[in-house]
Amino acid sequence: MYNDSSSRIVARLKERIAASAPGSRLPATRALVAEFQASPVTVQKALQTLTTQGLIESRPGVGTFVRAVRTVRPADYGWQSAALGSPRAPLPAVSSMMRTVSNDAIAFHSGYPDAELLPERLIRAALTRAARGDAALSRPPVAGLPDLQSWFARELGAATPTGINPPDPSDVIVLPGSQSGLSSIISALVGSGQPLLIESPTYWGALLAARQAGVRLIPIPSGPEGPDLMALARAFAESGARMFYAQPHYANPTGSQWSAQRGEEVLEVVRANGAFLVEDDWAHDFGINTTPVPIAARDDSGHVIYLRSLTKSISPAIRIAAVIARGPARERILADRGAESMYVSGLLQAAALDVVTQPGWQTHVRSLRHQLRSRRDLLVSSLQEHAPEAHLEQIPKGGLNLWLRLPDGTDVERLSQDCERAGVIIADGTEWFPAEPAGPYIRLNYSGPNPGAFPEGARILGQALRMNRH
Repeated sequence: MYNDSSSRIVARLKERIAASAPGSRLPATRALVAEFQASPVTVQKALQTLTTQGLIESRPGVGTFVRAVRTVRPADYGWQSAALGSPRAPLPAVSSMMRTVSNDAIAFHSGYPDAELLPERLIRAALTRAARGDAALSRPPVAGLPDLQSWFARELGAATPTGINPPDPSDVIVLPGSQSGLSSIISALVGSGQPLLIESPTYWGALLAARQAGVRLIPIPSGPEGPDLMALARAFAESGARMFYAQPHYANPTGSQWSAQRGEEVLEVVRANGAFLVEDDWAHDFGINTTPVPIAARDDSGHVIYLRSLTKSISPAIRIAAVIARGPARERILADRGAESMYVSGLLQAAALDVVTQPGWQTHVRSLRHQLRSRRDLLVSSLQEHAPEAHLEQIPKGGLNLWLRLPDGTDVERLSQDCERAGVIIADGTEWFPAEPAGPYIRLNYSGPNPGAFPEGARILGQALRMNRH
């Protein structure tokens, strides 16, 4: 009578296996059926369990054997250090802004907007249409789909004043996100060991791309109104640099926006030095009190290399951006992109183009402006009430972040740990400085999930700040 369950057979066979030498043969299935008075199916199930656990192995046509115990040796990758040599520059780990945290945490650290701020209906419909079209099966042109190139060119051309030649679609190179564009621009146009002027503080991804390329970073102090013009001119003259990376609109992390006059002044300095300005317009769609007008719209001589991203405003799953450059610079960037990735997914390009050409896109952007305003203002008022020690140098006119100066002597690393233990995740400002930090700073993202928790997050931050000073 079949009365032994599979689990009981497994337990009894484990005892036998433990007392057997590796390589010992187990009785045949028919013998085990008779021994345990079980069905063939039950015995086979027990043997499968033991095989999955690595205790036995089956040799077709031969039988089932006790598996030899394999001792796991510690991995030794020391040979790779000798093969690779020293890294070109100390490379940081993945930024803390890219961390994934639990859903119940109050997340102020991320650089991406919450899903409820994205045009979900437009995205899903666009992906469905793209999957049904030719883009799902064909290779796109190296520089991007012509219609998407034209869209990026028209966007910048719409802001170009009379007397300035607007960009041509052929000036556009579509990218798999602006980060890859930064890497190609720095690698192709600056090169290892050469100087690169960069705002301080600035986008951590630009610092990562520069260090990976092995360039020499020269920080330019930058405040609420933009970079120090005298320091910029002096750095060009002393270093011989031929490129300045900046974010004129809603800079990450500071939120600063240059005035039109400051943009013209910076452009004059760049032109006078026969150099390039890399204008990173990552937050073009995130205006709140103002609408950004790119500096690139006022230059047709190739001095401004313009980066425009759609990743954050459409979806982080649709990594699409573009660089607009003219002359030999464009060809060198394109050559670097070809070596890196050959081309950008036509499916993602088609989906991005579909989203931004739908009538609902402009409606979404207008709605987003109001949603960001309410979130920004809620976090600002919450901080003023619960964490007045965290000084906000300016209320940003757009973007996603607040940049806060903390009291002198604040241990920011300890503060971050104390906040995290209490369920609040903040971003240590140290990561945004190309050299030593100018002071203790943190960045808080007001576009993250659950804005209703902003007051509680500010209360926890304020309490941790006060404890930090004792």
